[in-house]
Amino acid sequence: MSKQRASVLLIYTGGTIGMKEDPSDGTLKPFDFGSLMEEVPELRKFGIDIDSCTFDPLIDSSDIEPGMWRKLAGILRDKYDDYDGFVVLHGTDTMAYSASALSFMLENLGKPVIFTGSQLPVGRPRTDGKENLISSVEIAAAREPDGSPTVPEVCIFFNDILLRGNRSTKVDASGFDAFRSPNLPPLAEAGIDIRYNRDLIRRPSGEPFTVHTEMDTAVSILKVHPGITERVVEDILLGRRTRAIILETFGCGNAPSQDWFLDIVRESASRGKVLFNVTQCPRGSVNMDLYATGRALKDAGVVGGGDITTESALAKLFFLMGKSDDNEYVKANLGESLRGEMSK
Repeated sequence: MSKQRASVLLIYTGGTIGMKEDPSDGTLKPFDFGSLMEEVPELRKFGIDIDSCTFDPLIDSSDIEPGMWRKLAGILRDKYDDYDGFVVLHGTDTMAYSASALSFMLENLGKPVIFTGSQLPVGRPRTDGKENLISSVEIAAAREPDGSPTVPEVCIFFNDILLRGNRSTKVDASGFDAFRSPNLPPLAEAGIDIRYNRDLIRRPSGEPFTVHTEMDTAVSILKVHPGITERVVEDILLGRRTRAIILETFGCGNAPSQDWFLDIVRESASRGKVLFNVTQCPRGSVNMDLYATGRALKDAGVVGGGDITTESALAKLFFLMGKSDDNEYVKANLGESLRGEMSK
């Protein structure tokens, strides 16, 4: 008996990859994904059944917000049983935010959800879009010898590397090498063949696939910097409508040691706000036990974020706060790795 053909659903949300130059006026316009095989005929060689759906209206990645994540999660929930894998075409500017959010929203995911995009439209010479799309489809359809999906995770594929979505960040505004995962090696690398780092790939627990769509976005981000003023810190940490604050701190989790700064942190914590410490450094981890300034934050009630990215920290807070109104529940789960978003 011949092996059943794999099936993949392409979901085009917007972004450069789905654009094509209009020969009449030279402007970039979305192409019809119903004619995808004409634009990327190489996909025929895989023997994969490929369907597509397109957001209407398309969303520029700068306009991405949680409503779009809910819509995308709803499509994945409704189509989950119909396809072996999914490829999400997305603008690059906020792709790491969306991939992080979906990783938390899709609990016990057992199929690949691969985000990709491009810096140049598919119809342009030298485009990176074709290679990104072709490899993403191949990864979304890949199976192990026992028939299980090879990468049952939310990932980003870009410029020959597959990254865990909630470990990724955009590092280049225009280069093809746009994404990196500083604290976790790639899950796969594409060369002559696609080489999978199977020891790093997460596997489903066996519990039922569940989609969570409730999110609370009452989160602010304070980037600590030399010369930061008391008024700015007060406005952000003591804001009446804010439940949680991400502190982007120096090095391994350090911040100013002046009394006024620590007093505001303590006041914020005493009001029950969630304070999450994330390093500004692309690589490395928060360790609030290493220096006195970090220990002062920990003693004030700040939760350490380990090596989590800011994008993932934001998504994690949205998700946990959407699950419960109890900030103690949120704090208790922030330091735990829920989807492989931080090193244990």
